[in-house]
Amino acid sequence: MRILIAPDSFKGSLSAVAVADAIEQGLRKVVLTADIKKIPMADGGEGTVEAIITAVGGDIHHQKVIGPLGEEVKAFFGVLGDGATAVIEMAAASGLPLVPEDKRNPMNTTTYGTGQLIRAAMDKGCNRIIIGIGGSATNDGGVGMAQALGVKFYDAEGRVIDGFGGKVLEHIAHIDINDMDKRVKDVDITVACDVTNPLCGPNGAAAIYGPQKGATPEMVEELDSGLANLAAVIKKDLGIDIKDMPGAGAAGGLGAGLVAFLGASLKPGMDIMIDVTHMDELVSQCDLVITGEGRTDEQTVFGKVPVGVASVAKRHDKPVVCLSGSLGDGAERVYEHGVDALFSIIDRPMDLAAAMSHTAELLERSAISIFRLLLATRNINM
Repeated sequence: MRILIAPDSFKGSLSAVAVADAIEQGLRKVVLTADIKKIPMADGGEGTVEAIITAVGGDIHHQKVIGPLGEEVKAFFGVLGDGATAVIEMAAASGLPLVPEDKRNPMNTTTYGTGQLIRAAMDKGCNRIIIGIGGSATNDGGVGMAQALGVKFYDAEGRVIDGFGGKVLEHIAHIDINDMDKRVKDVDITVACDVTNPLCGPNGAAAIYGPQKGATPEMVEELDSGLANLAAVIKKDLGIDIKDMPGAGAAGGLGAGLVAFLGASLKPGMDIMIDVTHMDELVSQCDLVITGEGRTDEQTVFGKVPVGVASVAKRHDKPVVCLSGSLGDGAERVYEHGVDALFSIIDRPMDLAAAMSHTAELLERSAISIFRLLLATRNINM
């Protein structure tokens, strides 16, 4: 039997790589000779670089950059085996986990380090960059990222704005891209973006995501006004209208900034993963697909990994089993989107802490039980 394992991470517990390994260990305890291939998946947030490099090969490079609070942090990016494609997750340089809870304030946090990772990737000779923008701590519209690449921002008095964070947005009156790194124009940048929020307004970056980054209601109002100002100046100086573009509000407006300053294209994270891992080809060659995620609920059908994997499997008429840490309201909706069987790995009453500390064991046991069931029913005429 040929089996493809393609799970998401179980956030807070196991990476997608570790999840795939645990499932494989369970399967191997039932049939040692099974032909198993693993493609760890990710949605553009933490774990994207590891997942892609593990799936298709390449190297991870470490880089010191300016973190979200303006202090130096150790970040990383991946370069695929072709030597021309880099994979960046902005969370490694500008992510929320890098900011202590008592210091979370999107008025001050910057995407500067993300721009430094882009520059580092170009220094390695990469002319294609995939950027995952989930998990941001920022709301600066990508201004910090652009500053790191040489873009200059001026206030109404003609002074260069050197500050960081969302607080500078309302002061921007002019944008000068003449000194931007010239290599950018020759780089194809694709952004893994799974949200459709516009840049500003009631569904914009500040209103929807600002509070989880530490913004007070007053800050949300100021940030939203600042993003609207940035959009107006971008339209005036660069001739690009990004204010109402779907996905512009992703990562505190970094989605808009990447499009406006670097000519990037926004694409659903699963579409990027399917493309870069050649999943169609691998699925066509297998007999069974196993996927999974930390929690399956009504939100899973909106572009999450299990449904994305199932959509590929259905094109090739392959059965799909989903293993999840827990099942929430609406989980059964995945059956309408190509998942054939859905299981929680929790096999006895336990609290969340216990479940998260035993995730690998629970995944392995679930894989054993499910595979034994599949083997037992192979000769049953249904």
